Formats: sequence, structure tokens, C-alpha cells
Amino acid sequence: MSESEWDKQFAALQSLQQQFSQEIETCSRRQDVEKVRINFLSKKSVLNQSFSLLSKAPVEIRPKLGNLLNQLRTEFSEQYKEKIAYFTELEKKKEDIDITLPGVVPLRGSRHPLTQTLDEIKEIFTNMGFSVEEGPEIENDYYNFEALNLPPDHPAREMHDTFYLPNDLLLRTHTSPVQIRVMEANQPPIRMIAPGRCYRKDTPDASHYPFFHQVEGLCVDEGISFADLKGVISIFAKKMFGSDVKTRFRPSFFPFTEPSAEYDFSCIICKGKGCKTCKGTGWLEISGAGMVDPEVFLFVNYDSEKYTGYAFGMGVERIAMLKFGINDIRYFFENDIRFLAQF
Repeated sequence: MSESEWDKQFAALQSLQQQFSQEIETCSRRQDVEKVRINFLSKKSVLNQSFSLLSKAPVEIRPKLGNLLNQLRTEFSEQYKEKIAYFTELEKKKEDIDITLPGVVPLRGSRHPLTQTLDEIKEIFTNMGFSVEEGPEIENDYYNFEALNLPPDHPAREMHDTFYLPNDLLLRTHTSPVQIRVMEANQPPIRMIAPGRCYRKDTPDASHYPFFHQVEGLCVDEGISFADLKGVISIFAKKMFGSDVKTRFRPSFFPFTEPSAEYDFSCIICKGKGCKTCKGTGWLEISGAGMVDPEVFLFVNYDSEKYTGYAFGMGVERIAMLKFGINDIRYFFENDIRFLAQF
């Protein structure tokens, strides 16, 4: 053979090395490994037949050719043995498994109790014609406070111990900013709820947590009255807790509603008779509500002479605690499987 033909022969042997490595690597069964061995290491394989070229090769090429052939045979044999050893070990492990033992049933996941409660709240209000709106959890001071009639020096800001961020940003303390954003973008009539996460610098205890969920509600149209607000809250209470639940409203103060009220439900536990949960009163405090203050309408360019509206809020954790009989809000956030498995 000419020198160029010997170069081609060397190149073919080197490509044989790459081919062997690829095939042995992709073997998924012991039988596949044996097939590779027969193709590359048997007497009739290309490698072994190439040893006959040594007698035909020029004297100066024989050492190089012999070294390459021996190197390939050694490498092929080692890779073959490693692969066989791998499958042997795998088979030993399979033998250690007692297939007669009962299987371990994996834990079955389910929706978090807060998610279940929030979904039920949304379903009740959407069935009453409310849309579901969302807004950013990182807000600015304008939407979180000022546009809700809470100027920088307003004492009510102390009720919201706020997580402030750089550049006049903050973690929203309620979902009320969504009301402003929706009113800015739409003209009445508006009927919406805004569920979402909120943040305040509360010290964790049985009834407070720095991270919580809230549902804010808003209705704006011509002729909306406080009676409409009471009717919606009453319907929600009965849908959520049963037809025998009563509601009551107590005068209160909120900067963005006038008149304002706190609303209560008759105790779910004792049916209004008085117990430890309601502290003997027969009533459970839920949250605040009221008629939208005309000052708020000025921020969104609504005609307060033409339109009126009501707003209300409720804590999802509070509703869930009442619904499921839970006495500590921290249970919702500890991810204890023993607690979550009950739902």
C-alpha cells in the first residue's frame, strides 16, 4: 500500500475507537454489551483482522501500527469489563429487593386550606356579579395611602406598620390600592373584589402574622346605598357559613369610607349563644366596610354627585379559621404535614 493508503488505514482504526465508545455507552442491557464485544473484539472483528496488516506494513510503520492495535484492544477490553461490572452490580441490587413486600403509598397532595377558602370566597362573589381584579404586591405610597385619603401626616397610617422599600416603594398593607387602579382605568358601574397577599410589621401570634391574605370589595354605580352593602355581606355570610348566620354592623372609622362600620357574624361555634371563641358575646368580628368617601372619588375623577359606592374587606385567614375551627393563624404557614393532611 502507498503512504496515503496507510494514512487512511490509521484514520479508520482511530474512528473505530470512537464508534466503540459510543456503542458501549448506549448499552442498556447486558445482552447489548455482548453484541458490542462480538462486533469489536471477536476473531472476525475488524480490529483482530487488522493485526494481519502487520506482516504487510513497511518496517518503519510496523511499530506505530502495532502500538495502535494493542492500545485499541486494551481499551476495548477495559471498557467492556467496566460495563459488564456495572450490570452485574445492578443485578445484585435488584436481588436485594423483596418484591413481595407491600409498596409505600406516596403522600397525596391537596389544596392548601387558605386556597380552598379563597376559592370559595371568589366563587360566592363572582356568582353575585363581582369581577376578580389583581394588582402589584410592591406598591407606591400614592396608591397604598394617598389616593385612599391617607396623606403623609394622617394618624391612621400608624394602623399600618409598613415594610418600606427604596424609591418610594413599599409592600402593600392591604389590597385597597387595586380599587384605585381599577377606578382609574374604568368608568362606573364597577363591581369587583381584589384578593391577594398583604404585608404588615405584625409580631406573629395566634391572631397576627406579618404576611396574610385579604379580599377587598368595591361597588360603584348610581344609587348605591348602605343597604346594598349590608345585603351583600349578609348573603356572603350565609353562603360561607350557613343560612342561620346573622350579621351586624357597628359604627367605626376608616379614612377611605364615610360612613364606616365594623361588621360581625354571629358565632359559628356556639350559634350566637356565647362561648370561649366569641368571648361570650355571641358575635365574631370580621372586618371593616363603609360607603366610599367622596374624597377618594376625586383621585379617580368620578363625579361624587352622580355616583356612590361601598367598599369592604375581609381577611382570608380569619374566614378560614372560623370555617375550619382553627385557633392559631401560624398553623397556615408552618407547613406541618400533620396539619395540612386534614384538608
